[in-house]
Order: sequence, then structure tokens, then C-alpha cells
Amino acid sequence: MTENKQLDANGISKYFKDKFKTNIKKVEIKKRTAGSKKNEFVNIWMKVDKSVFKDVIKHLCDLQFPHLAVVSGNDLGKTIELIYHFSLYYGTRLGEISLNISVDLPKSNPTIETICDYIPGALITEREKQEMLGIKIEGIPDNRRLFLPDDFPKGVYPWRKDEKGMEKMIRNLHEVKK
Repeated sequence: MTENKQLDANGISKYFKDKFKTNIKKVEIKKRTAGSKKNEFVNIWMKVDKSVFKDVIKHLCDLQFPHLAVVSGNDLGKTIELIYHFSLYYGTRLGEISLNISVDLPKSNPTIETICDYIPGALITEREKQEMLGIKIEGIPDNRRLFLPDDFPKGVYPWRKDEKGMEKMIRNLHEVKK
């Protein structure tokens, strides 16, 4: 790839598909307009195989300084989906592209490598996913709890919908007799 060349959404999609072939499970490009001037905003949704996730992040950093906003997570039943929300070409007026990279982790082994070695600012959001979803972030520079108190039960994760979630801790007031 040429240094300092800004790719459009199709170019970004091709860049990753060419490098990772079938390990890029799905790419959707969504465009929308907003405002009185009908400025176009572009969102790319890309699902990647866990086996190439860290390499995808490395190659993303080659595009141009990606800005990580946050990592969101969803309990999908048998898997936990992590979505890494990036802005490419951050600060370029009407030129930013939202890139959302998702990866599924099996609940039987919900582990993924840290991206802090490429994007140090990922630390806080990675710590949050460990605490709230029970993800094991391999190689994370700081493993301490940040959001949950020290006396919060170990093995209980507030954002999980299964037996490791909050079900036992929730008081269902509608079931209490008056």
C-alpha cells in the first residue's frame, strides 16, 4: 500500500480481503447522509476470524493512525461478540470513515490478544470487557479491576446473559408478595 494514500470504503474492504482472504467473514459498507448539506458518512462493518484478528489490527495501523473509540460486546448465546469501533482518517473534515471490526469468541474459551501494543489507549476498554463479559485478554498490560468493586463476586459478569451473569444477584420485585 502506498504511504499517505487515503482509501475509500471499497478500497479499505479490498485491502483487508486481499490480505486475509476467507478469514474476513463479511464486509458491509453502509452510507448515509445527514444535515442540511446532505454530507455523506460511511460505516464499514467487518467480521473477522479470531485467528487473524491481531494481524488485522496490525494492518489497520498501516492505513493511517486509526482512532479507537471503544470496544463493545454482546452475549450472543454460544459466543461473545466483540466489536472494535474505529475512525479512519480521524480529523479529516467529511473524510472520516467508521470501521467496526467484530470477532466472535466461543464462551467455552473467551480469550483474545490485547491490542495495547498497537493502540495503547485500548487498555481501559479491554479491562472493561474482562470485568463485564468475562473475556480473558491475553497480554494485557494491567489486569486489575477498574469498574467493579474489589468485593464484587468473582466469576459473575454483569453483561452476560447466561449462568455467569447477574441473574442470581437481581431481585425481581414483581415476584415479591406485598
